[in-house]
Amino acid sequence: MKALQEKIRTEGRALSEDVLKVDSFLNHQIDPVFMQEIGQEFARRFKDENITKIITLESSGITPAVMTGIELGVQVVFARKSKSLTLQDGLITSSVYSFTKEESKEISISSDFINENDRVLVIDDFLANGQAALGLMQMVAKANAQLVGIGIVIEKAFQNGGMKLRENDVRVESLAQISSMAKGKITFVEEEALV
Repeated sequence: MKALQEKIRTEGRALSEDVLKVDSFLNHQIDPVFMQEIGQEFARRFKDENITKIITLESSGITPAVMTGIELGVQVVFARKSKSLTLQDGLITSSVYSFTKEESKEISISSDFINENDRVLVIDDFLANGQAALGLMQMVAKANAQLVGIGIVIEKAFQNGGMKLRENDVRVESLAQISSMAKGKITFVEEEALV
């Protein structure tokens, strides 16, 4: 998605060869008009999948998931990273390791909101090592629902998460694929192919 690549180029910043800061439009401050375009693009790519539910992980996945849910006309459920007094029983859980935060978290979704009749699209902001996506996939499997695909806003293609998912025959649609952030320069996969 060219508009996303341009947004990353102008507003994003490579803090290291592995860490991309895009908090001006996705991870802290939200650009709702641009996020609506993100939702429209995911909806266009997955429109023929008869999706009944979108799941994501709090918090940065919520905005692109909701915008996609609006476009597809389906409910969005986000996995919680912390315990809640209102979310105690009938939980579907998974453990997810965050390389950015260097910690494991147990994430949970109420079994009231996902079941064997659902065709599920997973949406997330980033794909790097694939831990969040794998955790959400586990939850879909535990609910006996059908995973139809994973939509990723930004994939760090130089890390192994996308490869792991695709090797398991999971349909992954990434709107921007970064091949390198060496020396602070952000290079996208299709640009690398032109060299």
